[in-house]
Order: sequence, then structure tokens, then C-alpha cells
Amino acid sequence: MTASGEASSPPLGSRFPELVRVMAELRAPGGCPWDAEQTHRSLARHLLEEAHEALAAIDSDDLASLKDELGDVLLQVVFHSEIAQEEGAFDVDDVTDALIAKLVRRHPHVFGDVEVSGADEVLANWEKLKASEGEREHLEEGIPETLPALARAAKVQRRAEADGSLPLDPSEAAEIAHARLAEVRDAAEGDPVEDAVGDLLFAIVTLARSAGVDAESALRRKTSAFSKETSGTG
Repeated sequence: MTASGEASSPPLGSRFPELVRVMAELRAPGGCPWDAEQTHRSLARHLLEEAHEALAAIDSDDLASLKDELGDVLLQVVFHSEIAQEEGAFDVDDVTDALIAKLVRRHPHVFGDVEVSGADEVLANWEKLKASEGEREHLEEGIPETLPALARAAKVQRRAEADGSLPLDPSEAAEIAHARLAEVRDAAEGDPVEDAVGDLLFAIVTLARSAGVDAESALRRKTSAFSKETSGTG
């Protein structure tokens, strides 16, 4: 109770243990047969689907749907953690402990004495700290093969920027985009222009990043808008 006699609200996150308990009961003998037979592999597609559904809610600015979709994503985290606990690999506390440690470690400007000039430097420091936690042979190491190409290019560029080896600055990217666009536009049918298209898209990702835009999200939104306009439902 507060000093005024009103009941105080429970702290944020206080319902998380109940979610963990419900998940354990679903997997336990006498629980749900479907939940009980799931594995990491059988759930993999659901994790991907739920993440994409959350993205769709964000793209449509539908906060009510986003709340539901984030719950579905959280379910996948708790589900996988419960399976791993049963296998003796790790449990949900190991997941949260590792995440907390990572957040503290990669935010020295908040939990340490590092000073930053803004969000761009925060991202650059994040990539540097991530790289220092384990040697990688190349910039794409550890990036999932299933990550969409534009998102993959942006991630590689961020890593290169953190390493001090970003191949293009915005002005160079603009020149390359202009030249490659002309090459693609003027190409005759059958001309080998795949490399030109690749250079053009890579340069566009650079330009998008310099403008603070995620190229993957921008293209996804544009494609959706085009589809609605073309079908007359926009």
C-alpha cells in the first residue's frame, strides 16, 4: 500500500515468472500433448513467422497487434528455454543473465566511464565490442544466411565501419549509384549487368544508412504500398 492507502502497481516484469511456470506446466506430463512433443527444430519456423508478424505490425503502425505479436515472440523464447532446461543445456535464467551481462558490457557509456557523441558512435562501439569478444575471419562471419540481402549488406557495412574499413562514404556511394544506374538503364537485353546491379544496391544501402534509413524496411514498406495501390486497396 502507498502512503495514501492506494495499492501500488506491481513492478514491470513481475508476471514473467508466471509465464515460465505456465510454459513448464504445458510441457509437463498431463499437460498439452502438442507442446510436449515440440523440439527446437520443430519450433524454428514458428520463431521466424512470429518475428515477421511483429515486423508487419510495426510497418502498419498497429500497436495493438504489435503487443500480441511480441507476446508470441516472447513465447518462443520461453518455449525454447524450457526445452533446453529439460535437456540440461541451459534455462531461462541463463538466457536472461547472459543478456543482462551483454547489455551492460556493450553499453560502457551508460554503465562505465566511456563518453559518446551520439547514437552513431554507440552503434560503432557496439560493433567494436562485439568483434573484440571473438575473432572473426571475415565481415560476414556469424551473420545468418537467411538474413535478407539488404539487411545483410547493412550489417556488413556497420561492421566494416566499426573496423575502420568501410569501402564507401556517402559521396562515393552516390557517384557509384549514379554510374551503375546509368549502366543498368542503358544495358541491352542479355548484357551481363548483375555486378552493376549489385554495386548499385550496395551503394543505395550506404546512402540509406547515411540518411538514417533502414533500406530493408524502406523497401518492404514501398513494396506493400505499391501492392495496395496497384490492386486498388490502398
